[in-house]
Amino acid sequence: MWKIAVGFAVFAALALFILSKGGDIDMGGEKHGAEAMHVPEAAAPASAPASASK
Repeated sequence: MWKIAVGFAVFAALALFILSKGGDIDMGGEKHGAEAMHVPEAAAPASAPASASK
């Protein structure tokens, strides 16, 4: 039984180490709405002018 606890502790420590080295990792769960898109305004496609849509 103690081997299971030691194995879990080692696995948890390894997982935390890997996640800390991974950079910007969001563990907040599923995101919805415009805040979740992370698209810079410069990269968003420009809308067509009103005169060109006729």
